[in-house]
Amino acid sequence: MTSQGKAHIGRPRGFDADEALRRAMLVFWEQGYEGASLADLTEAMGITKTSMYAAFGNKEQLFRKALALYDEGPASYGPRAWAEPTAAKVAAAILNGAVRATTDPGCPPGCLGVQGSLAAGELGHPARELLFEWRNAARRALEKRFRRAIEERDLPPDADAARLARYVMTVAFGIAVEAASGATREELQKVADAALCNWPPA
Repeated sequence: MTSQGKAHIGRPRGFDADEALRRAMLVFWEQGYEGASLADLTEAMGITKTSMYAAFGNKEQLFRKALALYDEGPASYGPRAWAEPTAAKVAAAILNGAVRATTDPGCPPGCLGVQGSLAAGELGHPARELLFEWRNAARRALEKRFRRAIEERDLPPDADAARLARYVMTVAFGIAVEAASGATREELQKVADAALCNWPPA
């Protein structure tokens, strides 16, 4: 067999790695890390297990790539929010973004970063640790942005940047949990609006 023929073993003709990864992301999003079996993943991706390992590595490596794709796509409202001109607008962008992303009719309800490993056992430990750090990194970035807002006098000098960051992220992740439980976009938007009503004046 030629080397050209060997290159196609285990990989179906027309294999689209980007689309396969997007489909894997949706499976992890809907079923969580441990709930998503290799059979579920490969069926959704339209490839064999051999192709999956060759293109993406093992299940944990695939999950890491799927989370990175989620970060760049559905969850990209977070990093974009840091560029908003005021702390109040940053908070609004995060909460409104959480409402939109977790209730997008084209995606599973909720947040991959929240429900991806909530029910994970020992086998899901790597994913649980990865998502723990993913959520904490978002909170730390938000705290840093709020500290800057205090320095710029956009927030009161006695404002607690760490507490405000934890408040916003707690509401955002709570929105995700409620969305996964069936809450509507309209219901969750009211939650976001109510949380923003408590924002400290400059």
